Amino acid sequence: MQPIRTFNVSPSLPQRLEPLRKLAYNLHFDWNVESKGLFRRLDPDLWESSHHNPVLMLGTISQNRLLEVVEDEGFLAQMDRAARQLEDYLQERTWYNKQRGDTHKECYAYFSAEFGLVDCLPVYSGGLGVLAGDHLKSASDLGLPLVGVGLLYQQGYFAQYLNADGWQQERYPINDFYNMPLHLEKNADGSELRIEVDYPGRKVYARVWRVQVGTVPLYMLDTNIEPNKAYDHDITDQLYGGDIDMRIHQEIMLGIGGVQMLKALGYDVTAYHMNEGHAAFSALERIRLLIQEKGLSYSQARQVVASSNIFTTHTPVPAGIDLFPPDKILYYLGYYADIFGLPKEQFLGLGRENTGDLSAPFSMAVLALKMATFSNGVAQLHGVVSRQMFQGLWKKLPVDEVPIAAITNGVHARSCVAKSTQELYDRYLGPNWSSAPPDNQLWERMEAIPDEELWRNHQRCRLDMILYVRDHLVKHLIDRGASASDIAQAQEVLDPNVLTIGFARRFATYKRATLWMRDLERIKRILLGNKDRKIQFVIAGKAHPKDIPGKELIRDINHFIREHHLEKQIVFVPNYDIHIARLMVAGCDVWLNTPRRPREASGTSGMKAAMNGLPNLSVLDGWWDEADYVRTGWAIGHGENYEDPNYQDEIEANALYELLEKEVVPLFYDHRDEDGLPRPWVAKMKNAIRLNCPFFNTARMVGEYAQRAYFPASDRYHTLTTNNYSPAKDLADWKTQLLEHWFNIRVKDVDVSAPSDIEVNQNVSVKAKIDLATLKNDDVQVELYQGTIDANGEIVNAIPVVMNYQGQDHDDLSIYTVDVTYTTSGLQGLSLRVLPQNQYLSSPYEPRLIAWAE
Repeated sequence: MQPIRTFNVSPSLPQRLEPLRKLAYNLHFDWNVESKGLFRRLDPDLWESSHHNPVLMLGTISQNRLLEVVEDEGFLAQMDRAARQLEDYLQERTWYNKQRGDTHKECYAYFSAEFGLVDCLPVYSGGLGVLAGDHLKSASDLGLPLVGVGLLYQQGYFAQYLNADGWQQERYPINDFYNMPLHLEKNADGSELRIEVDYPGRKVYARVWRVQVGTVPLYMLDTNIEPNKAYDHDITDQLYGGDIDMRIHQEIMLGIGGVQMLKALGYDVTAYHMNEGHAAFSALERIRLLIQEKGLSYSQARQVVASSNIFTTHTPVPAGIDLFPPDKILYYLGYYADIFGLPKEQFLGLGRENTGDLSAPFSMAVLALKMATFSNGVAQLHGVVSRQMFQGLWKKLPVDEVPIAAITNGVHARSCVAKSTQELYDRYLGPNWSSAPPDNQLWERMEAIPDEELWRNHQRCRLDMILYVRDHLVKHLIDRGASASDIAQAQEVLDPNVLTIGFARRFATYKRATLWMRDLERIKRILLGNKDRKIQFVIAGKAHPKDIPGKELIRDINHFIREHHLEKQIVFVPNYDIHIARLMVAGCDVWLNTPRRPREASGTSGMKAAMNGLPNLSVLDGWWDEADYVRTGWAIGHGENYEDPNYQDEIEANALYELLEKEVVPLFYDHRDEDGLPRPWVAKMKNAIRLNCPFFNTARMVGEYAQRAYFPASDRYHTLTTNNYSPAKDLADWKTQLLEHWFNIRVKDVDVSAPSDIEVNQNVSVKAKIDLATLKNDDVQVELYQGTIDANGEIVNAIPVVMNYQGQDHDDLSIYTVDVTYTTSGLQGLSLRVLPQNQYLSSPYEPRLIAWAE
C-alpha cells in the first residue's frame, strides 16, 4: 500500500538532553572518547544492537530511560563535557589557518566512490573507502576547507554470511537514511534540493544528503526518488554492483552529478581531488560548464580544469582500472564531444594511452591523469609501479621522471586505536600523540610507559576481541540454524593467553589469504606441536560477490578448520566491518599480510595494528616496504619479485613458517620474566608504536596532500582565472602554438670539450646548437642529461643540468652552454634534451613533449 503522505519523524528529547542531538549528527563522536562513551552509557545494549548509531538510538530508546538520565547528574556532566569538546573542536584555530592565514578564499572537493566512516553508515567495501573516511576526518582535524562528494547507496556493499559449507553468501540490508546521522539538504523554501543529470534520452534526478564529519561536510547523491524510472533508482542502490552499464551510470552520477551538486550548493571549488578514477567524468562536466557559461574554448577550459585537478591512483595492476568500450562512452557521453568541438576519436583519445589505437578501451585512470595537475600513488613502491604502468603517457621521458608522485597512505589514529590504549597514550605521551610528527620529542616518552601497563592493557584488548568474536559467531550460527553443539563450541573458541595472529582484508587472490596453509602438515605442527607455545588465527574479510576464486579461498579456510578439528584455534569471523577491524587490530598480537609483491598498493590495516602496538609479519609490499620492518615486526622475504608465482608461494610460505618457528613464537613465549611479562616482545610493541604511529597516519598524509597538491592547485586556479581567465587563455594558446612547431625542433650539434677518458671532478664543457624552428628561447628549457651507463647502454641515475642560453649564431641556431663534472668513476655518459617552458606551467612535463639529441 502506497502512502498518500509521508512524515520525517525526529527523536523527541527532553530540552535538557538537546545536546545529544548535535553530538549524534556529527561523526566527531566516532573519534571522541567522551562522546562515544556517553552514548554507550545511555544504553549499552542498544548502542551495540544499533551498530553504534546514536541517531537510531535516540529514536528508539524508551522515554523512561531518557527521563532517568535527565535526573542523572553524572550523565549530564559527561554530556556537557562532550558538547563543550565538540564546540571547542569546531571553533579552534587550526593547522590550516597557520599555513594559509585567514584571507584565502578556497575550497577543495574530494570525490570518492565510497567512504568508510563509521560502521552505522555501511556505504563502503574496504580499504579505499576507509581511507577516504580517514581523509575527511584528518581534513577536519587540520581545518582544511574541504568537502566530500560521494554516492549514498541504499543497500551499500553487502552483509556477508557463510553457509554450512563455508561458502560466502550475500545479503543486502536496506539502509534507512532517516535513522542515520544524515541531513537531507533542502532549498530555502523547505523543498528537497535536487540536481538533474543527462543520460541518453532522459534526465535522472538526485537528492542530496549531508554527513557532517567534524568540520567537513560530505555530500552524497541519492537517485532512489520519483520521478526517476526503476532502473535509475538503482544507480545508488549497490556499491560495485550491477553490470558495466550500471557502473557507467554510477560514475556519471558521481563525477558529473557531483560537479552539478557542488554548484547547486553554492561552492566555489578551487581544487578537485579524484580519489581513484571513478570520478574522472567530473573533468568533462567542468569543461562543459566553462565553455557554455564562461565562453571559453575547449583548450582554454581544459587548461583551467587540468590545472586544478588532483588524481590519486590506488591500483598497482592494469586489471584494476575501469575500462569502458568506446561505443559505450560515445552512447552515454558523446554529446560532450559535440560541445567540445572534438571529432569522436579525439574525444575517445582522452581516455587512451595510445590515441592512435582506435580499438583501445576508454580508461578512467588515463582520463584522470590527462586531466590532473598533480597525480600520485599511495606508497613509495606504488609510486614506482605507477610510473612504470603509465610511462606511455609521457613518451620518451625516463620512467623515474614520470610525474606521478607518491604520498604514502596513513590512518586516522583516534579512530583506530582502542579506547583504553588511547587513554594510556594520553596519560604518558600527552594529548597530541595522534598527530605529532616523527621528530616530536613526545615520542621519546614512549619508554616512560611501564612495560607492565602496556602489556596488561593489550591483554585486555585481546580478551575484548575474543569475547566479541565468540558472541558474534554464536549470533551468526543461530541465524544459520546451526546445531546446539556448534553453538556451544563457538562459545569456547580462542584462548585469551595464546599468541594470536590476525589476518583481515579483502579476499582478492593476489592477497594470498591461504599462503599460511600451503604446507598443511607444517602449519599443523606450529599450531599444535607444543601445548605451551600454541598459536591461533583470527581471520576475516569479504570477497566480491562475483569473485569466485576469492570465495573459494574463504571456503578453503573453513574446510581446513573443520577437517582438522581446529575450530578453537582458527576462527573465520563473518561480515567483516569497521567495528570488527578495530577490535582485531587492537586485540591480536601479530598482524599478518601476504600479498604478491608488488600488487599491494599500500595496505592500511597493518598501520592500524602498529598504532595499537602490534608487530607486523608481512611481505615487503605497500607501506611495509618503507617501514622499519626489523624493529617493528618481521619481513617475509627480502623484497624479491618472481616470474613464477608457484615458486614464489613456495619460497615465501617457507619463509613465513621459519619466522613463526624461530622468531615470532620464541619471542612471545620464551623470554618472560618471573611475572610472566615478555619484555622483549613489549619492546617490539613500543617500537611499533613509536616508529609507525607518527608517520603512517592521516594527519601527516592529509598535510602532505595539502602542501604538495591542494595549496598549489588552488593557487594555480586563482592565477589562471584572474582577469576573466586571461592567463588560462594565454597558456592554452601558447600550448597550441607549441604543439604546431615542437616536432620541427632539431639539435644540430653538440660539442663536448673533453676526451673519452677523463678523471673524477674534471671539468667538461658542452656547447649545443639547436634549431628551435619558430619557437623562442623563452619557450624552452634545454638540459644536459648526465649519468651512469648501465649494461643495456642506457643512461641511468641521471641528473638533468639546465644549460645557459648564449644567443644565436649567424645561421639563426640557438647556442646553449654548460660546464659539468662527474663525481663517480666508471662508464658515464650524457645526452641533451629540450623541454617546454612557461611561467604558467605546473612543470615542464605538463605538455607531455620532449625532444632529445639524436
